[in-house]
Amino acid sequence: MKRLSFCLLFLFPYVAIGQLSVATFFSGNMVLQRDEPITVWGKAIPGNEVTVQFAGESKKIIAAADSGWVVYFQKQSANAKPQSIRIESGNSKIELNNILIGDVWLCIGQSNMEWPLQREVHYKSELPLSNLHQLRLYNPNYAGKSIFANAFTDSVTQLLTTEHFYKGVWQQCDSVSVKQMSAVAYYFGKTLVTSLDVPIGLINLSIGGAPLETFIDPVALKKHKQFSSKINGDWLRNTSLPVWVKERGQQNIGSNSNVPSDGYGKNHAYKPGFAYKAGIEPLFRLAIKGIINYQGESNAQETERVEEYAALSVVMINNYRSKWKKNLPYYFVQLSSIDTLQYKGQLWPQFRNEQRKMLALIPNSGMAVSSDHGAANDVHPTNKKAVGERLARWALHQTYQKKIIPSGPLPLKAIYKNGFVKISFQYAAGLQTSDGEPLNGFSVNGKEMSDAIISDKQVLVKSKQKPAYIYYGWQPFSKGNLVNGEQLPASTFKLLVE
Repeated sequence: MKRLSFCLLFLFPYVAIGQLSVATFFSGNMVLQRDEPITVWGKAIPGNEVTVQFAGESKKIIAAADSGWVVYFQKQSANAKPQSIRIESGNSKIELNNILIGDVWLCIGQSNMEWPLQREVHYKSELPLSNLHQLRLYNPNYAGKSIFANAFTDSVTQLLTTEHFYKGVWQQCDSVSVKQMSAVAYYFGKTLVTSLDVPIGLINLSIGGAPLETFIDPVALKKHKQFSSKINGDWLRNTSLPVWVKERGQQNIGSNSNVPSDGYGKNHAYKPGFAYKAGIEPLFRLAIKGIINYQGESNAQETERVEEYAALSVVMINNYRSKWKKNLPYYFVQLSSIDTLQYKGQLWPQFRNEQRKMLALIPNSGMAVSSDHGAANDVHPTNKKAVGERLARWALHQTYQKKIIPSGPLPLKAIYKNGFVKISFQYAAGLQTSDGEPLNGFSVNGKEMSDAIISDKQVLVKSKQKPAYIYYGWQPFSKGNLVNGEQLPASTFKLLVE
């Protein structure tokens, strides 16, 4: 009976036994960050002594007047041997078992990050390979998940508070727990586990359809000159936010007067700062290794939203780094390819280019190109294995210092000389076409294709006169076929010609 009540109490922001509790992100099966001091916190009866035992250490603390308590343990090296945390206060006890020490990665984004493994193209062949003791998953449900253009019920709206929005526990990765896990995050984590032989924990806070704004500290937005207008009055009527997300918000909560709210309107997963307050902010005491993000579709439908995306991302990641007091690595996915017959993807070339620019704006970052695995008429391409593994390449190369090529060709410079635009690239060893066909995807005006050839580590694009810019992959559904020797695709780009 004790075990059943323990599981049920994970539904609340603190896991509680009697009046003793531990923060909701703590449970059995979790991974704690290696090589960082370990913090454990929770609540107890004010004035009562709390004893926490872990890794041969015992810490005692008196619960404060607000009932809060927090203890700190020494940092540990990676350890795949299960350990336990035991917490006692008065007659109440909590025991968290099967805890590993390794690297914890935060996974955010919208539906392409949320996309579960059981709907991924490699699912049937991957499932027998998914029993991974060293891979742990924190994959909470959230209020309103899988409810699209319909009004939320009262049972959903009552969960639209920062305390109750996310609900979940840590699970060991196996053929059952992995089914609903983010496929991108799973392949990322699996690649790290198998390459490093270190426990990996994945915290998946992605939300289908979510704009970037929901993952950003509302205080940081409010203080930022360019983005302060995003925190101004009712968010459902705020002209500085993506149109589509406000339309969906109106469909879900617009006619319901019982939705929890504040001075900026009714709560919803898409409200600026809401996912941040509900999921990111409560994590700051928990050390992590880095962040991966697959997001952008909801911010890519209006020119103003496209043009601000890179700067908006800088605000987000700078805030995260300041709160965690660490230069966290940030690896993100460049949007794939899509046609415009059934989806509003007209601005996707520009958006992909803005994402490329983020590499220069955000130190310690990396971008996984996915345009070669787009689906012409579906915003959800189903090959998430390639995406997750490409994110992992960046982590292995940049965070773990492995000798691995992290990316396909990234443009460095374009120079016009003797009737050709000569383009040089980073990660250009073995330039070739992905399909054995003539090189395609280059343009001097962003419209018609131009003749282009590969010359060693450069591309030469024929042009009678010097163009202002050179373009590559400048179609919503990219026709580019340039890859490097690792068969990694080149990024969409628009580059000034010198």
